[in-house]
Formats: sequence, C-alpha cells, structure tokens
Amino acid sequence: MLYHLFYFFRHDVTGFNVVRYITFRTAVASLTALFLVLILGPWMIERLRRLQVGQYIREEGPQAHQTKAGTPTMGGLLVLTGIIVPTLLWADLTNRNVWILILSTVSFGAIGFTDDYLKVVKKRNLGLRARDKMALQVLVGLLVGAAVYWSSLAQPGQYSTRLIVPFFKTVMPDLSVFYALFAVMVLVGASNAVNLTDGLDGLAIGCTSTWTCCSFPGPER
Repeated sequence: MLYHLFYFFRHDVTGFNVVRYITFRTAVASLTALFLVLILGPWMIERLRRLQVGQYIREEGPQAHQTKAGTPTMGGLLVLTGIIVPTLLWADLTNRNVWILILSTVSFGAIGFTDDYLKVVKKRNLGLRARDKMALQVLVGLLVGAAVYWSSLAQPGQYSTRLIVPFFKTVMPDLSVFYALFAVMVLVGASNAVNLTDGLDGLAIGCTSTWTCCSFPGPER
C-alpha cells in the first residue's frame, strides 16, 4: 500500500523514486517486520498467558519437555503478522505472484491455527488428525501450483513453470501441468519439516531458510 502511494507521488517528491528498487523495499519491509514483532510480541505473549492459551506436552515425550507445559502457543499469529503486514505495505500488489504467496501463507497459517485451537479446546496435545491436516496441506499446495500454471498460460512472458536447477545454468526443465505436484512436494514437505523441527528448541530456522529460498518464478516482486 505504501509502495503504491509513494510510487504515485514519485514525480512530485524526488525521494519517493527510491521505492522502485526491490532492494530498498526488501530492507524497509524487514525493518517493518522487526518493529512489529518487537512491539506486538510482548503484548501478544502476555495476552495469551491471561487467556491461558498454553502448550500441552505429549505424555510419552521426553521428560525434559514437560517443563514447557503452559508455554503460550499460537505464536504463529505473530509470525504471520510479521510477514503479511510488511508485504501488504511494501510489495507490488499488482503482481499476481505476491497474492499467490500471501494466500498460500495465510492458508497454511489457518491450518496451523486450527490445529493449535483444537489442542487448547481439548486441553490435550491432539489437534487436527494427521490425515486431515495432510489433506488440507495437499489441497492448498495443488491450488498454489494450479495458480502458477494458469498464470503461465495466461501470461507466458511473465510467468513460467520452468525450474532453475542450482549449479546447472542450462538445465531448466518445464514441468508444465506437473508443476502443481511439484508445488505440493515443496510446500507440504517444507511445512512439515519446519513443524517437526520446531519442537526442538528453535531449530526450525534452517528449514525456514529453505522455505524462503523456494520462490516462484516470475517478474520482480
């Protein structure tokens, strides 16, 4: 939103011309996310504590993990805020890829929220059933892959289903309609990898970095 506002007045205010550069918008979006988390984080944690929205630990898990019982859960809401708000403020909202990424992030966030909410309601570490959770994730992955595929058909010059293989500059296979299956593999795989690793004292950052590096082909975002 701010990007479009500043870009509109770029001829009237010379300094606003800097929003044309994706490097600048990436930097200010990162700072926006940082300040949002720093400001909202303590308030949200305290709010969750008052609402007694705490984590329930599996009884069959390691004994050391039992000390984490009651730790505020649903922290993903803060993560989503730190991602979605800066994106809406500084990204080019006329770019279809931006909306594909936003909607896929919100969709996976909604699945995670539902899982945590059911745990809180049941007061046990049992949220969505594994098959239900997997089915929802696969559905979102198929929709994302289909959206990219349809975009490549509608605007072949701007969107593509080709893959760039690291270290092999000339290897760029076109997955065509099978891009949807590739999207399922990447999104569902990365989501569950982060989810499984996240229970081990913050070791999810490596998986999160992998997720971030897996971007969809298209014009500048």
